Amino acid sequence: MERIRHREVWFTAPPTPAVLDLRTADDVFLVGAGFSGVGHTRADLSRVSRAAARLPVDHLLALRERYGGPSVGPGVEVVASFVGRRNYSRYDLEDAAGAALPGYVSRRHGPPPPGGSSWRLSVVGDAAVLALRVAGRPLHRRPYRERSVPGSLHPPLAAALVRLAGVTPGMSVVDPCCGAGTLLLESPGRRLGVDACPVALGSARANGVPAVTLADAGRLPVASGSVDRVLVNPPWDRQACSRASLATDPARLWRSVRRVLRPDGAVAAVIPEPDLPGLRVTTTLPIRIAGRPAHLVLGRLPGRR
Repeated sequence: MERIRHREVWFTAPPTPAVLDLRTADDVFLVGAGFSGVGHTRADLSRVSRAAARLPVDHLLALRERYGGPSVGPGVEVVASFVGRRNYSRYDLEDAAGAALPGYVSRRHGPPPPGGSSWRLSVVGDAAVLALRVAGRPLHRRPYRERSVPGSLHPPLAAALVRLAGVTPGMSVVDPCCGAGTLLLESPGRRLGVDACPVALGSARANGVPAVTLADAGRLPVASGSVDRVLVNPPWDRQACSRASLATDPARLWRSVRRVLRPDGAVAAVIPEPDLPGLRVTTTLPIRIAGRPAHLVLGRLPGRR
């Protein structure tokens, strides 16, 4: 890792398609230009146009193919974002950069044709970066994601929880509140999804979860002491409401989890507070979901390392 910027992690990697296997990344880009002096006035947009005109476009497109990206297709888009108040819109930023890119289609008038190149322009303070997306579409748009339900996790966040849990092939993995199955689909191992909502289970099946069952998360239909890892994003009664026994006694979830865990097992959860009742918390990572604070938490049975 070389540096961290607002919503960005900069790193170097050899030019192989392995970068497209970064499951915890929202997306991966090749940095084309970094420049400063992009202030809050419309006059500053000329700096963006000049920087875009100097981009080594042909070199970056060839490099993208070496990293596993698609060959050049028709249509060019620029997606811009900025931090702080400006006297221009993100579309003004996009058009300022796109004017120097042959084939550019302004997003003011709808999306460009599929198969072209996509450039990311981000401005933080007065510092800007122009970068080329490696993949043909954002990495977080998983091919398996046919359906979603309220409260479904963003796939890279689900992948981060799986990584925190240390799931490996051959482990038994249970998600007591599986919803559309994102946690299980990001996980290796022998997987079982449980949910009290038939609609959620239908979505999980459509997405390709291998085994699901309609049941109460507070009364898991799983043998005691048989599960290596429990992965769970329980309902917070915000986007998704608690069902079955959890509607009146949310702590039943954790009692059920403790019962099914092997002595050396672990539970990884996405929860609003960094606490797993009756379990020993070993790792806590603060995050934000839809602007709200939350935590990735790893826990084990009391007395276990």
